[in-house]
Amino acid sequence: MDLDAFFAAVEQRDHPELRGRPVVVGGGGGQDQRGVVSAASYEARRFGVHSAMPLRAAAALCPDAVFLPVDGPKYAAVSRQVMAILRRYTPRVEQLSIDEAFLDVTGSEALFGPPETIAASIKSAIRGELGLTASVGVAATRLVAKVASDLRKPDGLVVVAPGEEAAFLAPLPIARLWGVGEKTRVALAEFGVRTIGDLAAIPPDALRRRFGEHGAQLAERARGIDASAVAEPQDAKSISHEHTFEVDTSDREVIERTLLGLSEGVAARLRAAGLRAGTVAVKVRDSEFSTHTRQRVLAEPTDLADPIWRTSVELARPLLHGVRVRLLGVAARNLGAPSQLALFAAADEDRRRRAVEAVDAIRRRFGARALTRARLLDADVPEPFERDPDRLRDDDPKPPLGTG
Repeated sequence: MDLDAFFAAVEQRDHPELRGRPVVVGGGGGQDQRGVVSAASYEARRFGVHSAMPLRAAAALCPDAVFLPVDGPKYAAVSRQVMAILRRYTPRVEQLSIDEAFLDVTGSEALFGPPETIAASIKSAIRGELGLTASVGVAATRLVAKVASDLRKPDGLVVVAPGEEAAFLAPLPIARLWGVGEKTRVALAEFGVRTIGDLAAIPPDALRRRFGEHGAQLAERARGIDASAVAEPQDAKSISHEHTFEVDTSDREVIERTLLGLSEGVAARLRAAGLRAGTVAVKVRDSEFSTHTRQRVLAEPTDLADPIWRTSVELARPLLHGVRVRLLGVAARNLGAPSQLALFAAADEDRRRRAVEAVDAIRRRFGARALTRARLLDADVPEPFERDPDRLRDDDPKPPLGTG
């Protein structure tokens, strides 16, 4: 199940005057900023606007579009409503992102009918209760269901009968296959591969020699073979935010300020989930696309931005010598519920926590940008609760199956 143009669709639902008009959601709203498109309505997509595109480029393609800021809390609340609908039909719901999930409806047929009937019922419930459309793919494997869900957007429903997976995939362009990125497409072109069927016709041994173990996976996927199961519901293992700079930078002030914004977002999500992090990790990707990560166990688990930020800065510094940075990421790991507070906690710690809780309450009521740190004013960094445009865009290709 994949919601259609999720962020933009929520805004059009909540603002009837925007229905039928091109809507672009991204950054803080407005055309003249360095942010990127997080979501574009289908009216805007007709002009070539797509997710991850710089907002200025979107404005040039579609100057009449309505540009709106990302409203993370609102979208997260709607996402929870959608997932609640899905769980009426099965407890086996694997949420991939804010707007997409796999469902295993094995065992649900006695209650709700065959899978295609369940899919239609889910679409009807989402439309009737939430005023949104979703595209659904029904198949015997996660891989084929995913491809099917993307095939007839928006508001699509595609059913692939068991045993028909390879025939269904064969005529589709190779870019449709999950896990085939730009570099792999270029390499496969050397084999004359244009469609998934072309890939399926190549002997698996040849693909293994060229691509290693990934080649063996490609051979199976091209035939619709996918042994991975819908994951059981489980607690989050980490919470992370990432930010890709529009222009690579080596400016330490910009880097530290960006880490602060990312730490604010991670800390806000920890508090919203009632969790604290025992470990902080950073990711640094440079202009050569080399990626380095470092992590550190904290002396005390935390859900506050300051200790997460200070640790992330210390971890990042050794990775910054002589490089220009393309992407930064901050992650909270080793998550757990808060333990009982010490009886004699420091007074300043108590005051700091009360202040943070007050800020959270204001942001929940008036939006993520209602309050921000002075150091983050006019900074091109994610705000707390803002969905990261580099990781969770509408209609983004998701990671290859089986990679977690």
